[in-house]
Amino acid sequence: MSEIPEDPFHRRLHHIAPADLDPETAQTSGMIRKAAISGATVGSQKLWMGQTHVAPGAISTDHHHGASETAIYVVSGTPSFVFLDMDGDEPRETRIDTRPGDYVFVPPFVPHREENPDPETEAIVVVARSTQEAIVINLPDLRWER
Repeated sequence: MSEIPEDPFHRRLHHIAPADLDPETAQTSGMIRKAAISGATVGSQKLWMGQTHVAPGAISTDHHHGASETAIYVVSGTPSFVFLDMDGDEPRETRIDTRPGDYVFVPPFVPHREENPDPETEAIVVVARSTQEAIVINLPDLRWER
């Protein structure tokens, strides 16, 4: 009996329950990332999606995500996203304060950090990236040197 070759119309869907999220992914101090959709979990080739948990009062390490575009949806808490914005010739630290239901877009290579200013409530966000794995480059600060 010959095997039917796989085609785009005969592949299976994947269900990932919260208990099945994979913590074995790139990490940044001050937060915990868990993969749901990745090359390792479901064989995705162009997409990574997962959750990030930021503890009460935590501040992540400054970092960027390489060539990956990053979309963030705030599930709970009030996380802040900090980056350097150009104000004339001088960069200045800029904060985006969010709440549940908000979205944030992080362009490729933009250094940033997440903060959870709430001293009692964990912040949880859903993250989607345009690469199949979570690219994380931790940095000493928010400046980007070419």
